[in-house]
Amino acid sequence: MKTLIEVHVLQNFAPSNLNRDDTGAPKDAFFGGTRRARVSSQCDKRAVRQFFDEKVREGVFSEDELAVRTKRVYQAIVDALAGKRDPAETLAKAKIALSYVKLKAADDGKTQYLLFLGRREIVALTTTIDECWDQIIAAEESDEEKLKGKAKGKAKKAAAKSAPKEVQARIESAFDGGKAVDVALFGRMLADMPDKNQHAACQVAHAISTHAVEREFDFYTAVDDLKPEDTAGADMMGTVEFNSACYYRYAVVDWAKLVENLQDDMELAAKGLHTFLQGFVIAEPTGKQNSFAAHNPPEFVAVTVCHDAAPHNLANAFETAVRAKTGESLTRKSVEALVEKGNALKKAYPRNCQTFALNLTSAELNGFGMVRDSLDAVLEAALQAAQD
Repeated sequence: MKTLIEVHVLQNFAPSNLNRDDTGAPKDAFFGGTRRARVSSQCDKRAVRQFFDEKVREGVFSEDELAVRTKRVYQAIVDALAGKRDPAETLAKAKIALSYVKLKAADDGKTQYLLFLGRREIVALTTTIDECWDQIIAAEESDEEKLKGKAKGKAKKAAAKSAPKEVQARIESAFDGGKAVDVALFGRMLADMPDKNQHAACQVAHAISTHAVEREFDFYTAVDDLKPEDTAGADMMGTVEFNSACYYRYAVVDWAKLVENLQDDMELAAKGLHTFLQGFVIAEPTGKQNSFAAHNPPEFVAVTVCHDAAPHNLANAFETAVRAKTGESLTRKSVEALVEKGNALKKAYPRNCQTFALNLTSAELNGFGMVRDSLDAVLEAALQAAQD
């Protein structure tokens, strides 16, 4: 039986610039014919991964239950063998060993692209290189000469073809996801090893505002504290773009896929799901927070557990932009719109599901879900329903 866990969040942020585009402006998008504030899914996932790191410090996760996204895997291997092997020789061996699986070093000594690797995978690579040290050798000079005239793709294949088969097999087997919770949730793509890709157990939508927004500008000046003249002139000035928005945020997790990606470790999957849901609700993007300090917890959270049913993203509740009159709460009106859309879809497309909600607004839920009085209570009920 396929089980999906959906999380819907409505979160009103005070003036802020949480997620910037290449010009420094808050990201946005057209939806329903009006401009909306937007926070990318990549930004939200980054915030969740940083939340996971906090949980390592709190002892919820061990470090080897998470992954790193890096171009510096060669240096990580060198650091792991520091004091046991010569650093320069280890670096050379690491480059040769990874070329056996078509991963080549760029001119700056890093990998050619970011790799999302479980920490256990890096340990397995390090162990293989250490134990197979004498077998890891560069291609014969004559072969290298032959490779000079070949295209990059053909050179990678030739390097892999020259590898000792036993060493190559051990290195390939090291890329098993490493039971890293974040790789299991968010997936990864390895361009040179497509068979080592991991399909994500989680999908995250771009957060969009429930209402239309206009960009605003903050003109600022700064003065030189040590300036000797007693004048009122500014020594620096500029503008910062910002907005204020009530965001609808949505994510869905495929429970069976999460368990599969974590190599059937149910306990780790349950811990990963709980921490993901907690982090998705609590963790905030960090963009310009030193200037705006927009730390505004969500006032509405709903977690829906569905069995053998399709997911329902409720963003279309806001296809017509929410408008709040003077004295009305934008968040409350957004909750009312979401509840109306959710109940309408539930009637039109019945699903075998349970919804648990935290509602800090005075909006009526009209059967949308079972209300709990805290986020912990919502997550506890949802996790129980997911594993029943």
